[in-house]
Order: sequence, then structure tokens, then C-alpha cells
Amino acid sequence: MPQAILVVEDEPDIRELLTFTIGRAGYDVVAAESAEQALQKLDKGLPELVLIDWMLPGMDGVELAKRMRQDELTADLPIIMLTARGEEGDKLKSFDVGVDDYVTKPFSPRELLARIKALLRRTGAPEGNVLESGDISLNLDSHRVSIRGEPIHIGPTEFRLLELLMRHPERVFDRSQLLDRVWGRSVYVEERTVDVHVLRLRKLLQPFDLAHLIQTVRGVGYRFSAGG
Repeated sequence: MPQAILVVEDEPDIRELLTFTIGRAGYDVVAAESAEQALQKLDKGLPELVLIDWMLPGMDGVELAKRMRQDELTADLPIIMLTARGEEGDKLKSFDVGVDDYVTKPFSPRELLARIKALLRRTGAPEGNVLESGDISLNLDSHRVSIRGEPIHIGPTEFRLLELLMRHPERVFDRSQLLDRVWGRSVYVEERTVDVHVLRLRKLLQPFDLAHLIQTVRGVGYRFSAGG
């Protein structure tokens, strides 16, 4: 499955150009016309990167970036600001609210793609779309998991759960955080559902003596510990 990029741009021509350019480079593009629409899409699922136009109707791009950084669900998402405002003060204002990079219009499609790729590398996106930790390898394009070179059958929810935990080794997620990131805020699921899927994931890892990598943190939640 290609890496997803959320493009937030209100001008149809530019939005179409961005969608075409980024999509042709092999990414899965999700487009939004406003900050409000972007927030709705983020509630349903997280992309790998967000590209935001500064001048949006209603809530502007800077305010959107600020809200994303204040929300635990989206706080870690890489953000590129796209704008015709090239003054140093504007750039500093973007960086102050947590934007990772800044591209000035008119932009070169090749430069934009280079910035996207560089930011994804910098923020830990797996090289070649394969996420690895010890004996476990996740192919994010084919949604396949192999352990010590042996493919294993895994359901889509367990895959997303394992991917999230492996992307953030040693970080403890409580059940509500896992529900938001794996199932999405627009889906109502009880917290105990998380425990069921963690149990299923451990059962998949058990034949390889790797179930201990998914650790329970008493009274808090779960973490992936590469050191076991």
C-alpha cells in the first residue's frame, strides 16, 4: 500500500496539479479543500505526511498546523507548508507552530517531491516502504509480514496495530490512543477490542517466540520493545 499524503489546498487548479504530481510519484493522495475538511479526514485515518497551503478559507494553514501539533493524534505527523509568502517572518511563524518544511510558490514539482522524500526519511518513514525490527519485516506496499524470512498470515487490523507499535518502539500507547490511530476516531469501538487484537497479534508471534515483544504496561497500555 503506497504511503499516503494529505494535500490541503483550496485552489482547484493547484490542488489538481499537486494530486497529479504526488500521485505520479507513487504516493496515495488524499485531498481536502479546507482546514475543516482536512481535520475530518485526519479523524478517519492518518497519512504519512501533510502538505498545507497557508491561505485557506476560514481557518488558515498556520492555525491548522498549530491544531495538529496540539492534538496527540496528529502531533507527530510531518508537515510541509506551501505558500506564496516567502518573507523570513512568515517562515519563522510557520516553524514556530511546528511546521517541518516550507515551500514557496511558484514551486518546482521536482523540488517539492525531493522535499517530501527528504522529510519522510528524516521523520523515520521506512526505506523502500519496508519496516523492520529484528526478525520481523513489514512490507507496507503489499501489507505482508514475514518473520525470519517466513511469511505469516495477518489480518488488516493486526497489521496496522503492529505497524504503529513498530514505528514507535518503547513508546507506551494507552487503549484510547490505539483506537484513534488504528481504528480512527470516526469508528466507535470499545476499548476492550484493543485487548482482543493484541492477544491475536501475540498468538501470531508466539510460534517464533516473539510474543514478548508486545508488552503490557500495567495500568497504562501496550508497547513494542525491540529488546524484549
